[in-house]
Amino acid sequence: MSTLLAVDAGTTGVTSILFDADLRRVATAYSEFPQGFPQPGWVEHSAEEILAAVDATVAEVLDGREAPVALGITNQRETVFALERSSGRALGPGIVWQDRRTAERCRELKAAGHEQLVRRTTGLVLDPYFSGTKIEWMLRERDEVAAAARAGDIVFCTVDALLVRHLTGGESCATDPTNASRTMLYDIEARGWSSELCALFGVDVAWLPELVPSAGDFGTARLPNGAEVLIRGIAGDQQAALFGQGCWDEGTFKNTYGTGCFLLLNTGDRRVESEKGLLTTIAASRDGAPCFALEGSVFSGGLILQWLRDQLGVIDDAADSEAIARTVDDTAGVFLVPAFAGLGAPYWDADARAALLGLTRGSSRAHVVRAALEAIAFQCAEIVELLREETGLAVDELLVDGGAAANDFLMQAQADLARLTVLRGEDVESTARGAAALAGVGIGLWPDPGEAGVFRGGMERFEASLDDETRVARLAEWRAAVARVRS
Repeated sequence: MSTLLAVDAGTTGVTSILFDADLRRVATAYSEFPQGFPQPGWVEHSAEEILAAVDATVAEVLDGREAPVALGITNQRETVFALERSSGRALGPGIVWQDRRTAERCRELKAAGHEQLVRRTTGLVLDPYFSGTKIEWMLRERDEVAAAARAGDIVFCTVDALLVRHLTGGESCATDPTNASRTMLYDIEARGWSSELCALFGVDVAWLPELVPSAGDFGTARLPNGAEVLIRGIAGDQQAALFGQGCWDEGTFKNTYGTGCFLLLNTGDRRVESEKGLLTTIAASRDGAPCFALEGSVFSGGLILQWLRDQLGVIDDAADSEAIARTVDDTAGVFLVPAFAGLGAPYWDADARAALLGLTRGSSRAHVVRAALEAIAFQCAEIVELLREETGLAVDELLVDGGAAANDFLMQAQADLARLTVLRGEDVESTARGAAALAGVGIGLWPDPGEAGVFRGGMERFEASLDDETRVARLAEWRAAVARVRS
């Protein structure tokens, strides 16, 4: 039986999944790794801890099994590491996508008039979310990084390139267009590194990984069991989820409810320029070639439930949130605006901070938990309205994946507040499936990825049931709550 291995290196852990040729799970392994918070607003990861989690999960999932025919990688985007190119040694911790340490630098660049160049070239906005200012900060603040750069012995890697270099034993150090398009150093029209933006951030193009198509040849991985496997598919986690949902054609649309929430609408060959804070980015079409997508990035999704569990002790498990939320009819006026790391689309307010609003003496744990779930749905509903406005597309069906997509209360709230039908497949983890599907395309396992059996399965439907007047009023209340936390 031909199998495909996917390694999903996410924000809080690594999942390795073995799929059969119909893209159905055969085996799964997961390993969490620590998060570093050295200062308020700073978030860091250890390259060694991520790679140890990769090795452990790959070894576990392949234990006693034949080698897969190909390997696909998907990963948290924007997070960046400085590596000594000759040895692969990490020159300090990686700076995570959630990190806000370069917010002031982004304001300086905006004031100097550089945002139009960034927007025109990359489709992004000037925000500390992306890799460019993170790399600039490393070069300025870390002596070892600066010394390696002067010696020409450095490479700045997003997590996918970090894994490629590790798995191939240093023979390859490559990234794909979907990840490159999140660095703020990639020209999405020319499909290559931008010399102009590299100069702006003080980066030599030679310090960046090789660019390879998403369903391309990234080298040969040497796995912990001694097997050698071709790496034939890579995409950043949100573009991998788009591919893994079968969103290969213009107008297809998905939302991943992970640590954050990321709504991607495939716009095909059409580059849509957002005037309302959405991002133009690169995705993968049916054959793995680059296409355009419009993205709304919500920084706080599932991490809201983690916060309720880990910092407040309000819930014992994220899965408990649904039952608790259903014990009350509404939030009794409570709103949670989860700007823990600032606000993403459409506000791009790095200095906003989270708040619980509308509390009274009668506010209970259930009201807070319900407000937390509704906050996820409100943020995504705002993005849906903007996608409709800026593309002219109906956007009436939403394919969902990610851990929080298993929450029925949240899915119904999403359908109601966004005025659409939510479609949920039997397996809500489509990110790894997308990486495996790209690897399958890369080795020619199917003429068309739609031939895989998983794409012919049924979908659970959540239909909008809220009347439009109530929906509009509730969104207005939400926007008023957001206005209270804006910087």
